[in-house]
Amino acid sequence: MTNEHIDSVRTTLASRRLGSAEHGSELTVSRLGLGCMGMSEFYGAADERDGIAVITRALDSGVTLLDTADMYGPFTNEELVGRAIAGRRDDVVLATKFGNVRSAEDPTYRRIDGSPAYVHAACDASLRRLGVDHIDLYYQHRVDPAVPIEDTVGAMAELVQAGKVRRLGLSEASAATVRRAHAVHPITALQSEYSLWTRDLEAEILSTLRELGIGLVPYSPLGRGFLTGAIPSVDVLDPADFRRANPRFQGAALDANLALVNRVRELAERKGITAGQLALAWVLAQGPDVVPIPGTKRIAYLDENLGAAAVSLTDADLAELDAAVPVGAAAGERYPDMSSIDT
Repeated sequence: MTNEHIDSVRTTLASRRLGSAEHGSELTVSRLGLGCMGMSEFYGAADERDGIAVITRALDSGVTLLDTADMYGPFTNEELVGRAIAGRRDDVVLATKFGNVRSAEDPTYRRIDGSPAYVHAACDASLRRLGVDHIDLYYQHRVDPAVPIEDTVGAMAELVQAGKVRRLGLSEASAATVRRAHAVHPITALQSEYSLWTRDLEAEILSTLRELGIGLVPYSPLGRGFLTGAIPSVDVLDPADFRRANPRFQGAALDANLALVNRVRELAERKGITAGQLALAWVLAQGPDVVPIPGTKRIAYLDENLGAAAVSLTDADLAELDAAVPVGAAAGERYPDMSSIDT
């Protein structure tokens, strides 16, 4: 990418705001963020040098929002991000998450913990791994059904008071939980899965966020890469790639979903862009309070994703996409086990 191209991309990534100035929860970020999870785990083999190169390219191109979590790796992704942003802290709006508890000794171990004591301990550990003195946006990764959300967010608010955290967020929380949390301390953003083939938020959650002045940070805005059209079967995936067990990538569901992707590709070709760029442009078009965080561990895919910020969709384009991929059209559940999702 030439310097002129980078300057052009920086212009298209001009800022969006999450949260509300009225509630003191406003946070200014680039129109697209970068999800860093796959640089350490879940999507097959990864190289830390490649991850750092992608983060550096993203920052140089005008991306400001970097997203990680303590569970990614586990723990190693925060360390990678910390090394990548060393010396560039002022260029970054740094987001991380807690609540999905894992063990370095047993990577299969999982539990959810939203207890106040764990909130404080997890934050201190993340600050150490990231090598920073504060986190710009701190999310509860999954809601703990055993702990009242008021207690969890109360502890998160204490982190704000202590100067360790600037803004608060939730992930995969229901509308009712978001309301209860926001009543304790202003919530800046909800991070949940949202894309052309995952539109559950539109039933109730999106309107609740807008009523309360809370931004939306969609993860997997490319349908875990499926909407790019680059995954005709799980056979092309790394043996360690968790998508091999994802219901949407299996059997009849895969065939049905490939038909949806083909429709997206046809529309994209007519516009002279890639299917992935069209899918990302659709997410961006859902409102100025929506900031998707597509993840990648390759510079070529990063550059392609950032190109979506320059794509303008007309009302006719959006109507065609809605017809091509109607709400609820995707076959299969989002996860093999949906039990951790707050409903």
